[in-house]
Order: sequence, then C-alpha cells, then structure tokens
Amino acid sequence: MQKLSPPPAHVAIIMDGNGRWAAAKKLPREEGHRKGAQVVEAVTKAAQNAGVKYLTLYAFSTENWRRSPAEIAALMRLLSQTLDKYRAQKDNNVRLIVSGRRRKLGKAVLAKLDNVINATAKNKGLTLNLALNYGGRQEIVDAANKLLTLGKTKIAEADISKNLYNNLPAPDLIIRTSGEQRLSNFLLWQAAYSELYFTPVLWPDFDEDAFTAALKDYARRQRRFGK
Repeated sequence: MQKLSPPPAHVAIIMDGNGRWAAAKKLPREEGHRKGAQVVEAVTKAAQNAGVKYLTLYAFSTENWRRSPAEIAALMRLLSQTLDKYRAQKDNNVRLIVSGRRRKLGKAVLAKLDNVINATAKNKGLTLNLALNYGGRQEIVDAANKLLTLGKTKIAEADISKNLYNNLPAPDLIIRTSGEQRLSNFLLWQAAYSELYFTPVLWPDFDEDAFTAALKDYARRQRRFGK
C-alpha cells in the first residue's frame, strides 16, 4: 500500500479565472471578482478544517496594475469591503498577514489592512497570507536590497529566506485554478520543492470539494527533496 504524505502545513493558491467566469455568464468582470471574494472565505474555512497552518492567496500581482483603471478601482473597493467584513469576524482565530510592496496600495487600503492585521495578531489558528501587489522576482530583489542596506557583502540562501516579505515555511502545495499551468511570478524562491496542482475549475467555482480534491492528490505524492 502506498504511504500517503502528511497533510500540507502551507497551501498557496493562485486564484485565477474570475474574468472568464463572468464572461461565460455574460456578467461584468466585477461580478466575477465579487464571487471570487466569497470563495476566499469558504476556502479559508476548508483549510482550517483540514488542519492547514498557513494559507497564501495570490490576490493582486504587481502585473495586475496593467488592467483598466476601472477594474483596478473595483478590485480595491472589493478588498476594502472584504477587510471590513473580516474585521467584524476577527474572532474566527485566523491571523492575517500581507506579502507584497505595500506603498502602492494607497493609504486608505493600508489603514484597513493594518487595522485587521493588528486586530488578529494574537490569533493562534490559521495564518492567512494575502499576496497584494506581490511579485516573486520583486520579493527576491527587495530581500537582496535589504541585505545590502544591512551591510551584507556575501549573501547566502538562508539570508534571502529570512528577509523575504514574511518568513513563512515554503508552501508544500501550490494550487492554480482555471486550467493555466504556470506560476506567474508567484513565490518563485519558495516554490523550489513545492508540489504543483493545476485544476480547470475557475476560481469562483472552486469550493470545499475542489480544495479537498487537491489535498487528496497531494497526499498520494512522494516528496523526495532530491533524495
């Protein structure tokens, strides 16, 4: 009998397909993003129930600024509304943190983010890491520049790892929805030995059953780490 891998401690998800979901239903793109935001809540609960300790969600990439001003405004408005709701549910034992270049997100969004981060800092359950204005290459560059400012003249792998946006364990499993099979500048340093799972399900249709299917697929894999 095949030995199953232990449950993943850290799951990361590239949430893809909101726009295509909306287009297929002849709805505005904003409705796809709105439905996608509802899925975040459901998947967070599913991850908690599965014993996942860290959940990283690719919410907004550095490349997403290329979208139309109207869509970006809609996304930031939805983020603000979601944070308001999250603040009201701070007792769900989920700790919120953020990875990415904060400054470009704007003062109003940052204020709400910090409010929720501070309100949930002592929660001991799942850590929800939102990747906002995030890029994997940019994260590595920022870590290297931070080390240079600290006077480092020779940089080791451990130095980079410790100076990433959040010093979290590398993801055991990276899930991408919508059928695309690429990382799209997501957790490039951390993904060196992550298991990858690609599903054709669009993010707004990704539910607890789809999440469980990814965990079951992961459990059947043998992780060797070069051994």
